[in-house]
Amino acid sequence: MENEYSLAPLLFVMGALLIGALLKLLLKKSRFPYTVGLFCFGLLIGVLFRSGLFPAEGLMERAVEQAGNINPDTLLYIFLPVLIFGAAYELDLHTFRKTFVNSSLLAIPGVVISMGLVALMMMGIGKLIPEFGGWNWTFALMFGALVSATDPVAVVALLKELNTSKRFSTLVDGESLLNDGTGIVLFMLFFGTFSGSSPLCSSPVMEFLLVALGGALLGYIMAVLTIFFITCLKGDEMVQNSVIILSAYLTFILAQGYLHLSGVIALVAFGLEMTYHGKLLFSPKANEFTEKFWDLASFIANTLVFIIVGIIISVHVNISWVSLAVVVAVYLGVNLIRTGVVFLFFPIMKHLGYGLTKREAIILSWGGLRGALGLTLALMVSATMTIPDDIRSQVLLLTAGVVALTLTVNATTIRHLLEKLGLTEIPTARSFVDYSVRNRVNEAAQRYYEKLSHREAFAGADWEKVRTFLPKPEQAPDISNCNETELLHHIRMTIYGTECQLVRQLYSDGTISADSYHKLINSQERHFDSDGSLPLSDRTYIFKFFDNGRFLRFIRKHPSLGRLFKRPLTRRVVNLSDIGRGFMSLQRDSQDELAALRNSGIPEEMSSRIFPVLESEIRENIEHMRACLEQLAIDWPEAYASAMTSKAARMMLCNERKTVRNLTWDGIMSAKDGERCEESIDARASRL
Repeated sequence: MENEYSLAPLLFVMGALLIGALLKLLLKKSRFPYTVGLFCFGLLIGVLFRSGLFPAEGLMERAVEQAGNINPDTLLYIFLPVLIFGAAYELDLHTFRKTFVNSSLLAIPGVVISMGLVALMMMGIGKLIPEFGGWNWTFALMFGALVSATDPVAVVALLKELNTSKRFSTLVDGESLLNDGTGIVLFMLFFGTFSGSSPLCSSPVMEFLLVALGGALLGYIMAVLTIFFITCLKGDEMVQNSVIILSAYLTFILAQGYLHLSGVIALVAFGLEMTYHGKLLFSPKANEFTEKFWDLASFIANTLVFIIVGIIISVHVNISWVSLAVVVAVYLGVNLIRTGVVFLFFPIMKHLGYGLTKREAIILSWGGLRGALGLTLALMVSATMTIPDDIRSQVLLLTAGVVALTLTVNATTIRHLLEKLGLTEIPTARSFVDYSVRNRVNEAAQRYYEKLSHREAFAGADWEKVRTFLPKPEQAPDISNCNETELLHHIRMTIYGTECQLVRQLYSDGTISADSYHKLINSQERHFDSDGSLPLSDRTYIFKFFDNGRFLRFIRKHPSLGRLFKRPLTRRVVNLSDIGRGFMSLQRDSQDELAALRNSGIPEEMSSRIFPVLESEIRENIEHMRACLEQLAIDWPEAYASAMTSKAARMMLCNERKTVRNLTWDGIMSAKDGERCEESIDARASRL
């Protein structure tokens, strides 16, 4: 029997993943968040368990019992590394940098202010309700710290489902990830009095700086070591992901368990560094596998953690009418305090980074979800015997209530609130540009249908039935009253997006180097920040490498040193040539994209004023870059010849890689032979 009971955790995981898959399928077209569905299912399972409806001493009862009594540290150390690293790995570093100050305002002073106000509220409740009369300022501030920080697990999961704008979601995402450091430091400051752990510093300010900055430094160092190890090992995607998983968990365990630093901030730093530098040093095939793997890992972790949180609340929380009223009051108070803190910093935040509108501030206030992290800290309190029994049960009750209500009320209504505030509305200009791109797919499908229907091999096909599989034609948005400037900006944004995708493709194919990839991608950042107001020809970031190269100017002034610095000189010219040729390739593709957009149904009167401007901007880019490359060839003929040699070799290897992949895809070459060929190509490419 004991052997059978040992299968209970496995049974629970299998059942949870099955339910998660079914809920994902059932809620796919509904407006109900998938994570909230998991949480509600966990609540239901917990209620059934407490009601004794599972067979006594059965596997199901044992599985639910073990999930409901899971050790808080186990919950923290098993699930958090996957979820936090997965979220950080997907963050766009440029957008995160632009929103960092606003995120930090809410994550540091915002949490401190919120903690104080929640503590004040709890002391007031203690004066009014005798059952809560045992609270003092230490207990109140400890509770305020654990309930004030928004939970990264809950927030990240919700944002993925809502498909909010990248800028706003990064702000919310960044805040929820960063404020964990503040929340845990403040919590431990008061909880340490009862748990026996002592702070690293006597000063709370120094304690926070040490925990937060120390965690970030540790995460960065671990990422550098991981990248170095993987690139030296030159293993396949299985080895790469094994090392990344090990490093992510090791980073969190070292930070949280041994060095008493912020494990979440360490993982954020680790994930950002792995994203910005690591991805480019790994093979494209390995990167594709890594992204899919972490998507799967995040799905599994989210499924398990939200069900477990629901079960824990149902199993451990005892509630009466008085305590229910207090839970609702605390929930309302926490939301009001969150709103007050957001609007306290709103006058500053609206002028920093990408800014913040009042409508976004409302969503930011209402989207402050609490989840597994706060509940884990509350479970730590409930398991500490040096804290009075009534305080332990009340902290768990109130935390569980706030978690349950933010997940079931805030999370389920935030989509409706987004629509009510007009944050899901797509501007007419953008709607038309998106339509024109989709329409090109429809037209291509229609042309292929016509071509296929005239082939003799398919003469017996029921073409009317085949026609039903064509995409349904869409009604083009009316842009007769559309602002031309707005349309111009959205077309530019489409071109920028196309260029970014092409840069990734050029790097994936091996056409450009990692350094060129970074520079070409970074050149787009100002344009995305401008929302298309900058002309396509405003490429100062790119052309400055050709116009203001300090090293090249130094060699030009001291030609006698040219031989001494021959290798770095050649490398510099090779990089410039790589950037220039890659940029020229982007501009030619942009010309093709413009031609396709011009034929997408924009009224001729409007088209005749917009597209000549855009075409002129792209021509200016091509002419300017051609002049730069010609001057580079004149000034540094030997280095330029070496650059062209390197470029030709890279293109040859790129073509060979494409051939291998096509043969593998068609089944002519086996997957193993394809891997061996690509390893050979990579080995030769490393000599460039």
